[in-house]
Amino acid sequence: MASKATLLPRTTSPHVALGMLLLVYIFNFVDRQILAILAGPIQADLGLNDTQMGLLGGIAFALLYSTLAVPLGWIADRTNRSWVITISLGIWSGFTALCGLTQGFWSIFFARLGVGIGEAGGVAPSYALISDYFPSAKRARALSIYSLGIPLGSATGVIAGGYIAATVDWRLAFFAVGLSGIILAPLFKYFVRDPVKPPVASGTETLQPNFVDILKVLSKKRAFWFLALGAASSSMLGYGIAFWLPSLLQRSFGLDLIETSFFFGSILLIGGVAGVIGGGILGDWLGNRNKAAYGLVPAIAFLLAVPLFAAGIMSGSATVAFFLFLIPQGLAYIWLGPVLSAVQHLVTAETRATASALFLLINNLVGIGGGIFFLGALSDSLTPIYGEDALRYSMLISLIFYIFAAGFMALAARPLQKEWVEES
Repeated sequence: MASKATLLPRTTSPHVALGMLLLVYIFNFVDRQILAILAGPIQADLGLNDTQMGLLGGIAFALLYSTLAVPLGWIADRTNRSWVITISLGIWSGFTALCGLTQGFWSIFFARLGVGIGEAGGVAPSYALISDYFPSAKRARALSIYSLGIPLGSATGVIAGGYIAATVDWRLAFFAVGLSGIILAPLFKYFVRDPVKPPVASGTETLQPNFVDILKVLSKKRAFWFLALGAASSSMLGYGIAFWLPSLLQRSFGLDLIETSFFFGSILLIGGVAGVIGGGILGDWLGNRNKAAYGLVPAIAFLLAVPLFAAGIMSGSATVAFFLFLIPQGLAYIWLGPVLSAVQHLVTAETRATASALFLLINNLVGIGGGIFFLGALSDSLTPIYGEDALRYSMLISLIFYIFAAGFMALAARPLQKEWVEES
């Protein structure tokens, strides 16, 4: 009997679909991360403090990005996932370009809200499409390849944005990446289509679960909530460091904008890619033997990352800090493949985009909305004591979020084995 999740015949090669989804996700993180490397020039030009920049990088983006992901994920489950992704890409790219026209805090705040609206429809439908195209035994690796968009997109945004801002103007950086995404949108739709569902025998049709039904199912899944809270805790620090590390490198290590771009971009590329791929391989290898590994592997990685990040943050040498940051940057990305794969297996195939959107709602609203703002506000509060090193101590205190993340991931291990939905 054919698997319910194997939707044959396909109209797109799985590897072509994965490659295009990865490209779109790279643009997702270029548009998201570029604000971090441009924070210095933007603050100087518009007269913004760390708390305001924390709002721009956090709640301005996360508020609608997180909440709208749920209805858009539900729409994607019931209509066409590739169309939802295409339209979303065009919207967020257009608002990214508009960021280059802003003249003050509120204008760039509302432009970032628009970026969040667009990106809300990109990720959850992509998870579901990948799960449609790849079988369970290969799913963590496929989702890890897709998740390479995070370090690749972040590094591209940091390096390209920093170079353009340093040599031309920060506004041009927003124009360049925004218009590039608009061009990509129709190309994506041309190459990627939803898998075609096989014909259903007469009399065997089943009603697709409505949103309330999905919520009822997930409300009973302890593994879902532990994984979501663990991811949200990790994202409080992960997004906070990703946004504020360029500013730390300039303030406490004395690097200029281009040096900061290549320093941080290299960490993201080397450490991030290794962590994402390693997490996917470990997730499939260990998880196929014991489902608990999908929670335990990330838990161990977060615990190992804490002392290394602390040493890098407090280091007095940029060269030493580079190597100290490199390993925990990889460890911080290990969770993506195992956890995202586990979430896909806690529900049936036809509700994956909705479940993913609910997971992302918790992860991103807390992680992006809270983490970036928390580090910025804490830095401002510590400035009277530590001066230019206030951001350094803000990051050091925030390492406690990785300890919380490790605890939640470990708690998810046992219920994962009981709540796993096997494909038939």
